[in-house]
Amino acid sequence: MPDFDTDPTQLLESAPWALAAMIGTLRDATAAPLQNVLATNPERTAVLEAAGLVRRGAGGFTVHPVLEPADPATGRSVVAARLSGLRQALDAAESEQIPGAEQRWAQQSDEVLLNQGRASAATGRAIAGRVVPALPGLPERLARAGARILDVGTGVAALAVVLATEFPAAEVVGVDVLQRALDLAKAELEQAGPEAAARIAVRLQDVGDISEQNAYDLVWLPIPFLSGPALTAALPRLHTALRPGGWLVAGTHQAFSDPLRQAVAAWTGYLNGGNSASDTDRAAEALRTAGFGDDRRFPTVPGGPILLAARKSPDPE
Repeated sequence: MPDFDTDPTQLLESAPWALAAMIGTLRDATAAPLQNVLATNPERTAVLEAAGLVRRGAGGFTVHPVLEPADPATGRSVVAARLSGLRQALDAAESEQIPGAEQRWAQQSDEVLLNQGRASAATGRAIAGRVVPALPGLPERLARAGARILDVGTGVAALAVVLATEFPAAEVVGVDVLQRALDLAKAELEQAGPEAAARIAVRLQDVGDISEQNAYDLVWLPIPFLSGPALTAALPRLHTALRPGGWLVAGTHQAFSDPLRQAVAAWTGYLNGGNSASDTDRAAEALRTAGFGDDRRFPTVPGGPILLAARKSPDPE
């Protein structure tokens, strides 16, 4: 039971400022060495120290891994994702909730859609750099002419651009239920360069309506953004749409043990038009029920999403 003899309001009011200090530091560190960033903004760094993200020592600062993205591009994606989360929280505080999954996501501003979409570029790089090389047969498939990738919930097509760039033999098809996001994707594709953009096609389509058979070598599925009924309808269709031996990679989140993060995950899943049961264990069970096997897990940043890969059985030789 909560302890009503104490007031948690002060801690809750401090948390957004601590997150703002983290985001600002990450942003500045994409253009300057992190140690310099920490040293030149001591008041902000003191907030990070109080939050347990930085320790000051005689030789400089020791920092938590979340403040050290692998590269500047990943850092920019992390900043975009964190900013998107803050803006969604502000929107939730200011606006009435609208029933209906598609309506809830459609209510997000263009800025949130762009930031959330651009943040997915980091997921695309993780898929290309860490996941695909570890999945038997998939690098060879994606290197062959005629390779095809399906990007479910493509949004502004940032993840599709990364995959098209990293796998130059592959065609990437992005589907989304929100026309406004696809309109924003057109501008993003113009900046991707003609070679990659020529191999990306985006279309307005619900994943539950996909009827292709043996058409794709790789499918990306962001499970937290699908409602429960949508996920149930989608998985058998995606299994059919994959070529034998092809792989589905799903975005999931770790199961949280504390009640606050459990409740926040459920609420944000609802606001994003998704579901509250998108943790990795439940997602793996749903994939196995739909006929997928050989599931493998790939953690991302500390506390971040877990990429879950599962395979459609190859044709018997």
